[in-house]
Amino acid sequence: MRRQFVVAMIIVLLVLDVSFRVLKIYASEFHTSALQIANILMALLSMAAYALVNNRKVGNPQAFVRGVMSASLLKLMVCMFAMLGYVVVNRSTIHKPTVFLLMGVYAVYSAVETIILSRTAKKTEQ
Repeated sequence: MRRQFVVAMIIVLLVLDVSFRVLKIYASEFHTSALQIANILMALLSMAAYALVNNRKVGNPQAFVRGVMSASLLKLMVCMFAMLGYVVVNRSTIHKPTVFLLMGVYAVYSAVETIILSRTAKKTEQ
């Protein structure tokens, strides 16, 4: 299952990267460098979160849920602090749609991670 997760994260990373490159061409007002950094950061955090959750799934369902919750909280906090850093650095030229896309990157990675982890949990139950 680990290979499936890594492949899914790489696919999400590449799809979002291509989307941001296209966005840079057609809508240059977006801060695509911040979006690409967020994309890489969320991919790395998702890999770390998967490792965290995968170590806790053996035998104890409560430990699995705690792992998922702590991984989600970790990603959310890192995303919020990174977004705060983006806002502080670009205070005079902030682009609000870029901020919403930053949260969208978090949502995409969280959704993909949750879907794959729930499938993993179902397979280990059976």
